[in-house]
Amino acid sequence: MYTVEFHAMASPCQVLLPAASEQQARALAQGAIDEVRRIEVKYSRYRDDSVVTAINRAAGGDAVVVDDETASLLHYAGQLHGISGGLFDITTGVLRKAWDFKQARMPAPGQLDALLALTGWHLVERQRTAGVNTVRLPKPGMELDFGGFGKEYAADRAAAKLLEQGVRHGYVNLGGDFHVLGPQLDGTPWRIGIQDPRHDDGTIAAIDVAGGALCTSGDYERYFDHEGKRYCHILDPRTGWPVTAWRSVSVLAPLTAAAGACATIAMLKGEDALAFLASMEVAYLAMDAAGALHRHATC
Repeated sequence: MYTVEFHAMASPCQVLLPAASEQQARALAQGAIDEVRRIEVKYSRYRDDSVVTAINRAAGGDAVVVDDETASLLHYAGQLHGISGGLFDITTGVLRKAWDFKQARMPAPGQLDALLALTGWHLVERQRTAGVNTVRLPKPGMELDFGGFGKEYAADRAAAKLLEQGVRHGYVNLGGDFHVLGPQLDGTPWRIGIQDPRHDDGTIAAIDVAGGALCTSGDYERYFDHEGKRYCHILDPRTGWPVTAWRSVSVLAPLTAAAGACATIAMLKGEDALAFLASMEVAYLAMDAAGALHRHATC
């Protein structure tokens, strides 16, 4: 087995797969890596030439024509909004402007209220007319942010590229979001460690995965501590304030996009997280704010 490492979406990434040589492994992995980078270029809100930037720049103006892939992702975002009861909302990325997790800066008075007025998935106008897809943000200053599922979608697409080449063992790992193509060569599952949310070099469990996806969402990815309280980057769309009920949630599902979405929605659900995960019929491992572990099925 060979590991091909690369960097994308502000994360360390790797493709692990069997090959006759390192050169062959890199050749096999290149298509998957190219696909990840294609998606990053297309949907990153940090790039002036991305689809997301074009949509955001036009907020308050005319509708923007988008391709079928983008329309499908917007449809998926709408589905996630529905199953989450409105908590998964890709218009709430604008709330990040009130928080600075690098400088440990809290929102200024009134800042969150002003930004919350620019959010709401129900405001997003989507149409398909004569085979042409359009999207419009009606209020100036509104934004879409695909960060809630973009990396996970890229992991699934990268895995699809490898499967097309006949790869049936190994995995894609994009910053801790795993899409497992198949078990190790001897048939045993991969053992993937789950990071301890309070100790960078520790784990809270190891989960065996022979196929499918494993994603973790937590309050330790971007955060700061202030007066004994942790403020993380996962923001409640109803208030603009960080979630506090869970330290981390890890989910096993057939696709990375599904696993990642379920983990994030669970973080947003607070005390209703476990009931939500049960309703989605996924395996999970969750650590609550007190440090207690909750698990279901194979986790």
